[in-house]
Amino acid sequence: MSEEIEEIRRRKLEELRTREETGDGSASPTPSEPVPIDGEAELDDVVGEHGVVLVDFYADWCGPCRMLEPIVESLAAETDAAVAKVDVDANQQLATAYGVRGVPTLVLFSNGEQVEEVVGLEGEAELRALVESHTAR
Repeated sequence: MSEEIEEIRRRKLEELRTREETGDGSASPTPSEPVPIDGEAELDDVVGEHGVVLVDFYADWCGPCRMLEPIVESLAAETDAAVAKVDVDANQQLATAYGVRGVPTLVLFSNGEQVEEVVGLEGEAELRALVESHTAR
């Protein structure tokens, strides 16, 4: 199964590179609210469709995750990044695949590649600066 996942990632990355090189279509419009993710394939699709994606690995029982929720929603609405939410209880294998050991964990992708990881509660200004540092490229 791991080889299949790596092959999907390789193809998605190649699609992104081809779009950039040929200019034959831009990335999908950025959603203005967080996209719920249920499984590796859905996450790969979102990462492949958008230039910058912030993934929020969270749990419903997690107090800091609930505190982070309005910040994540604001980033989805007000930045050029797509925001995805992964419930670690419902997607344990996906969380394990990304090395999530605590929640909240935020993973930032740029052009299909994981570029940043933030564990714990961060302020909106810091997260916005992090996202915008990759969307401005």
